[in-house]
Amino acid sequence: MPPPLAYATSSNPWFSWSYVTDNFSTIASALQQHTLLTVETVLLATAVAVPLAVLAYWVRPLAGPILGVSAVLYTIPSLALFALLTPVLGIGRTMVLAGLVLYALLMVIRNALTGLLAVPEDVREAARGVGYGRWRQLVRIELPLALPGIITGVRLATVSTVALVTIGVLNGNGGLGQLIMAGFQNGFYRAEIATNTLLCVALGLVLDLILASLGRLATPWARRAR
Repeated sequence: MPPPLAYATSSNPWFSWSYVTDNFSTIASALQQHTLLTVETVLLATAVAVPLAVLAYWVRPLAGPILGVSAVLYTIPSLALFALLTPVLGIGRTMVLAGLVLYALLMVIRNALTGLLAVPEDVREAARGVGYGRWRQLVRIELPLALPGIITGVRLATVSTVALVTIGVLNGNGGLGQLIMAGFQNGFYRAEIATNTLLCVALGLVLDLILASLGRLATPWARRAR
């Protein structure tokens, strides 16, 4: 849990500059933890989800089970998922990170697979006609054309993860969620709750805008097509 926060007790506004200035270092530390957990989660989830999407694309009978398992994982309540992971990973940051990665898989897998399936058949035939093997066709043709779908999945997973990081408050790894919970424990201190909630929303928007911009830079052909 974060250290006790200094705040005025004479009133209970929804926003207070004194709260922000008096506790700036604590807020910045929580924001840093929140951002780092989000970025690590999305990177790990993408590293796992894209190969799974490729496997489902190449072996179509596996598409249903892969999507089904990831969907089931996404529907497990966080408390139950943490209970399942604790005997294996213990109570700590690793357990929170693993749970967040499992939640993020579905969105990346589903959108990556959709992008791969949307590659025109005539493009695949042309690649095979010039001698491209399966791996070369995947790397040079299919993955680049599926990139907009992959980026969409990563953006959805990122925004979702920003919200889900707060569940790490259960073991002290909740980022801004620690301060939101502290606001409830500090006699429902509105400024603490509202400020850190708004920071969560702002973080999600900023990361989404960054990914959208990177997606536009990485797919210039999509802009030309539109």
